[in-house]
Order: sequence, then C-alpha cells, then structure tokens
Amino acid sequence: MRVCFRWGHVIDEEISIEALYLTVDPYQRVFPVEVGQTPVGQQVARVVESRHSDYPVGKLLLAQVGCRDKTVLDPTEKNRYFIHPFTPPKTVYNLQELGDVSPSLYLGVFGMPGLTGYFGVLDKCQPKPGEVVLVSTAAGAVGSVVGQIAKIKGATVIGSAGSKEKCDWLKEVGFDHVFNYKETSVEDALKEFAPDGVDCYFDNVGGDYAITVLNNMRQNGRFCACGQISQYSLKEKKPVQDILNVIMLRELVVTGHMVYPNLDRFDSARQEMAQWIKEGKLKYKETIREDFLKLPDAMMEIFQGTAIGKLLVKA
Repeated sequence: MRVCFRWGHVIDEEISIEALYLTVDPYQRVFPVEVGQTPVGQQVARVVESRHSDYPVGKLLLAQVGCRDKTVLDPTEKNRYFIHPFTPPKTVYNLQELGDVSPSLYLGVFGMPGLTGYFGVLDKCQPKPGEVVLVSTAAGAVGSVVGQIAKIKGATVIGSAGSKEKCDWLKEVGFDHVFNYKETSVEDALKEFAPDGVDCYFDNVGGDYAITVLNNMRQNGRFCACGQISQYSLKEKKPVQDILNVIMLRELVVTGHMVYPNLDRFDSARQEMAQWIKEGKLKYKETIREDFLKLPDAMMEIFQGTAIGKLLVKA
C-alpha cells in the first residue's frame, strides 16, 4: 500500500491542505500509535495549493487525515489512513452549506459528535413524551445533543456531569434534573429523580455506572451503548455480568451505536439540527484551545473532564 499522505508540493490531481481546527475526542484513546505515527482524528482544513479543478485554493473541507497541520493528498482517494468499520469511506468531504456558521461546528454539533447524538437518541433510544431519559457525560459534545433532542421529543431528561459549571450549563439548556457524579452516586440520583426507573439510557461511560443503570431500568427499556470513557485506558475492562436481568427480568433492548452507517442521512440531520438551533431548541458549547502544539495537552484534557461541550484545537 502506498503512503496516502505527505507534505511538499502538489502534483497533478493533488491538493495541499492546512488545518484550521482539529478534533479532540475520547475514541482517539482506543487507537494508540507508535512514536512517529500520526494519531487518528478529523480536522477542518483549507486548501492552500491545488492541482485539482474541483478543489480550488481557499475551499474548506472536512478531512480524515489525523492530527497533522499540513497534508498533501489526492482528494478523490478512499480513506486509506484509518481503516475501520465505523470510519468514513472517503478522506475528504465538502462542508454542507448551513448558513453563516463557524467551520468548527463541523467537528462538533454538525460533525461526528453531534450526529452521533442525533442518530443515537432518535434511532436507538426513541424517547416518547413522558418517558425518563438518562444521559451520562451529558455536558459533552455527544451527551448534550442527546439530552436536548430527548427534551424536544417530550421526555424528562436526567444528565450527569463532573463539575458544578457543567451541571449549571445543563440546567441552562433545559435538562430537567442534573447531578454531579463526583458528589452524588448514580444509585442515589436515580432514587431521587427516577424512583420508578429509567426508560432510556444513553451510555457514554460504561463500567459500574452502566451496570447500576441496567439495574434501575423499566420493563422494555432501551439502553444505547455509545461510549466507554471509563474503560478506554484500562487493560482489563469491566464486564456487564447480569445478563439475566437484561433478557428475562426486564426485557431490555441493548444496542451498540456508531454514526457512520448513517452517512447517507448526514445532510438531512444537519438541516434539522440547524433549524432547532435557529429556534433556540438546541444549544451548543465549544471549548477551543489555541495552537497546534497544544494538541497533546488537549488529548489529556478530554480525560480530565475540564472542557464543556466540544473540545477543539485551533491551529
């Protein structure tokens, strides 16, 4: 396999791009790299040199090229850099026209995290009016979208986060109940806010948190397993052992969730979310760190829980 990306002058049908914003996401921890290799990740980039008529200088793109500030590539090639069932098939994508919005949003609310939340809550959780929905890491780029869409659909929404600042923001965007999991246990929070059980749980945490929720779900509840941030750095993962509870006692629907199988629905999803944003029904927050060289610090920060909303690095 030939090397997909390099840096230098472009040749026929190639373009040179320069990163504007780079994503920082928990899933990147799942794919460790050797020293000298490029970590996986998306970026919003600008074309700075071009020998391809469809990609003029100045055009903005969503690029799956990893944590790089400058890249030369053939924009028509398939994604050869990061091959996995849940990655996009192409290396670069045009930014969908959604009005006067910051390009950074295509890595956040209009990007992989926001779309993950959109399809996860609507397709997997399917909240109904009056149901109780619980969201972990609710102040993050995925969880905040999940909770707000569940509210749009008429559910009562409970969110957990790890600081007072995050909990305050969740209240501002309309969550019905919020708790700081560092101060209040999941068990105690559910006794207070969902004494009759949870209908839908959107899991971004895994581990003991998820096991506790499984034991506090209503009959025929829906459990959407999206993230496992508590497990990503562990050598031995925490297994879910009480399958009898899932299958026989509660008849729960437990599903995994990845966003890219919905690639052909991205445009319509973004349009609906853009409309909700205009109507004030969906709000977002960005935490942006300046300077490409701050990427390592930002990668550490995502697991320290200090950022609210979508964490990005502005190159």
